[in-house]
Amino acid sequence: MLTPERRKRILTYIEEHGAADVATLARLLGASESTVRRDLTALASQGQLHKFHGGAAPVEKAFSNREDSVSVKVTRCYEEKLRIARYAATLVNDDDFVFLDAGSTTFLMTRFLKGNGATFVTNGMPQAVALAEAGCHVMILGGDLKSSTEAVVGGVAAQHLQRYNFSKAFIGANGITNKEGFTTPETGEATVKAIAMERSFASFVLADHTKFGRIAAMRVAPLNAACVICDSCPEEIRRATVVKEVTEDGIHDHTESGA
Repeated sequence: MLTPERRKRILTYIEEHGAADVATLARLLGASESTVRRDLTALASQGQLHKFHGGAAPVEKAFSNREDSVSVKVTRCYEEKLRIARYAATLVNDDDFVFLDAGSTTFLMTRFLKGNGATFVTNGMPQAVALAEAGCHVMILGGDLKSSTEAVVGGVAAQHLQRYNFSKAFIGANGITNKEGFTTPETGEATVKAIAMERSFASFVLADHTKFGRIAAMRVAPLNAACVICDSCPEEIRRATVVKEVTEDGIHDHTESGA
């Protein structure tokens, strides 16, 4: 395959999938990983993509500081998010004390928690309503309501979180990279997410493939602070933390060693 055609296919794949790692591109193109790395370096120097260690993402996804509403976000990668949410819901036991973050994929989790005996604390208004309608025991944080995401944030919410010790926390993120970890655009939401993870025995970040390679303004936590539940992710993410990839074929486990 000629270089221009190979690089065109790289750009097309990354645009369609949100991000890609070197190993995946090498298999797709029938090229060596060293050749793919050279292609990514050349395309990045031309401003056609954002290159990160082990892979690349579209340029417009390299930095994200825009927050859409839950109703808009839930329609993006809907099938992937639904599979992630369905699997995440199976991790909740009847005796769990759970923090459920505001966000589109965490909202979809509520569809699969009907009759669950766990106790839920959430900063998401849609999550609270859906859990209550499903007959779950739910508590909502006090604080300032952010209209765009219908999330309760701010100092009061942060103070309330300090009272709790969660068995599990399910968190959303706008960006995930190996270097910056989990990031989100707004200070108030970043604080709530960070405290919830600190106060939880086990934390899970729910993310579809478009979140990888993106960086938002506020850092929430390092990559190894949570298990990532996703549909697919770059190889460097698999090597850095525990990853569970939820695909149409089933659940694929990856440990910190990249197994």
